[in-house]
Amino acid sequence: MDFGFLNKYLNFFIEGAKYTLIIAILTVLLGTILGLILSLMKISKNKVLNGIASVYIEFVRGTPVLVQLYIVYYGMPSLGIEIPDLLAGVITLSLNSGAYIAEIIRAGINAVDKGQTEAARSLGMSSFLTMRYIIIPQAFKNILPALGNEFITIIKESSIVSIIGIGELMYKSDTVKGLTGQPFEPLIVAAIMYFIMTFTLSKVLGLMERRLKTSDIY
Repeated sequence: MDFGFLNKYLNFFIEGAKYTLIIAILTVLLGTILGLILSLMKISKNKVLNGIASVYIEFVRGTPVLVQLYIVYYGMPSLGIEIPDLLAGVITLSLNSGAYIAEIIRAGINAVDKGQTEAARSLGMSSFLTMRYIIIPQAFKNILPALGNEFITIIKESSIVSIIGIGELMYKSDTVKGLTGQPFEPLIVAAIMYFIMTFTLSKVLGLMERRLKTSDIY
């Protein structure tokens, strides 16, 4: 194998990795916000809100992310809404991730001891304040490892947006393959860079999880 092309194209791969991280971070932030809203809708006693959230979650989880990407990328311009390719990719991944994060958050909320809610209500706190200050903070503390795994998954799944020409890591790898005529080695470089990103993130999340467990003890 010949990796001599790295002398010329290493910065090309680094630029792609930056785009991958930007897409992943934006997706996690937007997906978490959407997931929180959906989870609250799903546990709501309002049947309409519950039904909307359930249908959305089941639809997103039951269709390929590639189809969702095409719906957003081609569908929005057909409605007269022109958006940049990068934004289309982030929107698609956020809508997809939001459905999975919703179930993660819902499980975290349900795992919080019901006595916490009863204690808060006995002190005169409203349902909104109880959820905001008591339940949700504890739920997020419990689901941090699951959210971290979702972040790692998004880093890997972001490669799908290369199909619509977004210059993330996989797109840069394909470009180098075309420029050098080497179909294999650029993929190895991309795989190593994906591994470095996900492995580093998993270690950081593991450290955060251990610190949270330590704080629980004390």
